[in-house]
Amino acid sequence: MTREDILMLFERFEQAATTINDVECWSARSLCAVLGYADWRNFVKAIDKAKESCVTAGELELDHFVGATKMVEIGSNTTRSVEDILLTRYACYLIAQNGDPRKPEIAFAQNYFAVQTRRAELVQQRILEYERVVARKKLRETENRLSKVIYEHGVDDKGFAIMRSKGDAALFGMATKDLKAKFGIEKQNKPLADVLPTIGIKAKDLAAEMTSTNVEAKNIHGLNPITNEHIDNNIAVREMLRSRGIEPSQLQPAEDVNKVERRLLSEEKKTLPKKK
Repeated sequence: MTREDILMLFERFEQAATTINDVECWSARSLCAVLGYADWRNFVKAIDKAKESCVTAGELELDHFVGATKMVEIGSNTTRSVEDILLTRYACYLIAQNGDPRKPEIAFAQNYFAVQTRRAELVQQRILEYERVVARKKLRETENRLSKVIYEHGVDDKGFAIMRSKGDAALFGMATKDLKAKFGIEKQNKPLADVLPTIGIKAKDLAAEMTSTNVEAKNIHGLNPITNEHIDNNIAVREMLRSRGIEPSQLQPAEDVNKVERRLLSEEKKTLPKKK
């Protein structure tokens, strides 16, 4: 998500907010469009799930979801009253948590409503950290699937480790062991991807996805043929990055993604209501 996208969404969420009796809230009708829902009925389903989460967390539903009405235009300068719900920041957060984080509006909302400070730059930084955490989880899923695929095609766990190291060498210009030494984690039992920047994580993910797909599509068997396929895919990703001015071998280490995830969760807990 670019800075321009973030600033645009920030403005849309700010404009949708209002204050009633000194309480910051959002109209569900307005939020429906901002979150990218085309159908009010589908948005109501998301609201219902959020209400369930609210009650499960020990909160009173009526403290965060208040029934209301709103006047909307129906054409020819005519308006009519429609059902609406006033939502607190916490209610909006729960609704966003029940959405698809791959949608930019939902990913933004999950972070926007979890951050109390209303500064766009803080929201932007948090989204960047959030996207890195999501990318790392996605890579784990991809590599788990890849390990299962190649196991069915004659490669065991030891062979998988060899294949991944050679893939890293093709992508970053050095073997996994040397990369760990470069990043200062050679003495730690930590995966290389935990300290890669987001672009590095996504590059590994794309190459692994390509290998998994091709091993099945081409029915490739055996450690050497599958390793060669993985090397070729990593080289292809490396060249694609280079063509866009990104040199994989020059990527710098980032903060341990597990620490980042713990910090994000801690920040969320501080902003959300405590159980009564």
